[in-house]
Amino acid sequence: MNMNTTFCSRMRTRMKAFCALAASVALAFSLAGCASSQASSSATNSATDNDLEKVTFVLDYTPNTNHTGIYAARDLGYYEEVGIEIDIMQPPEDGADALVASGRAQFGISFEDVMANYLGSTDPLPVTAIAAIIQHNTSGIISRADANITRAGEMNGHSYATWDQAVEQAIVRTVVNGDGGDFSTIELVPAGTSDEVSGLQTGQFESSWCYEAWALQNALVQDVPVNYFSFRDMDERFDFYTPVIITNDELIANDPDLIARFLEATAKGYVYAAENPDEAAELLVAAVPEIDPDLALASQRYLSSRYTDDAPYWGYIDPARWNAFYTWMNDEQLTEMPLPLDTAFTNEFLPGAGQ
Repeated sequence: MNMNTTFCSRMRTRMKAFCALAASVALAFSLAGCASSQASSSATNSATDNDLEKVTFVLDYTPNTNHTGIYAARDLGYYEEVGIEIDIMQPPEDGADALVASGRAQFGISFEDVMANYLGSTDPLPVTAIAAIIQHNTSGIISRADANITRAGEMNGHSYATWDQAVEQAIVRTVVNGDGGDFSTIELVPAGTSDEVSGLQTGQFESSWCYEAWALQNALVQDVPVNYFSFRDMDERFDFYTPVIITNDELIANDPDLIARFLEATAKGYVYAAENPDEAAELLVAAVPEIDPDLALASQRYLSSRYTDDAPYWGYIDPARWNAFYTWMNDEQLTEMPLPLDTAFTNEFLPGAGQ
């Protein structure tokens, strides 16, 4: 796959995962009988002659700068320093959540909005977010410069590429109507491409949801004139956590030490990426040569200061922000059952938590 499309392709995958997880719940629990014992034993088995514990980490999509800290921690030996051998794998179609819940993977990447799909169901997956990869939501609306869309209320009468998902359209509707616009006047067109910049250039649509760290940087690298506004600037309730690292609740109960060691090395990898963006981009491209080096460098320079941003330490999840987004989802009745607040996330295993 052309890596220029990767970062915003995550959005389509994420939205598909939001609906597909109902089927994944059934799959996860059908595997629970055999996977439960596997999950509890895998964390204690010596996996190599060097007594490194093997853990499986499932990405949310093909490798990109969201993942640089993981690759840095692996390739700079940080996981080995804490006795871990990490296997990084790409996810199935419906994301990492079912694999992590079943114990077939110890850790993975999800998103607060995707987690809501099963947290607000009658059969919630036993999954907990243990770290925020990026401190603030970096998604928003990218548009052709000649469409003159500089804020949500100016989307009136323009075309928007949609994945036709309830949570996606509810977020866009909320920011548009809240900014004095009228969501009903927007022309919703199918998101026929995962490359937002290409779609804008070819006239497939005038605006689209994207991630600032990839699509916007891609537009800048290609010198394509665009406008952009972020969701969190339009409505603070949309400063939700995307993406997050998850683990399964059985591992939390049975081997908290493994989780703490894993996050110690992972945090070190993201701190390295934050402090050394150019070198970190080189590490990522060396690990995944199909990534465009220019885009990787631009994206890494953008993201490096945003891994921790204004948080007290890398990985911190602010309960107030987590709850604010779920309160909005409850108000919109976007899940089968009301989402429980103050659950499914923890900061207790982060190396900065004890400071």
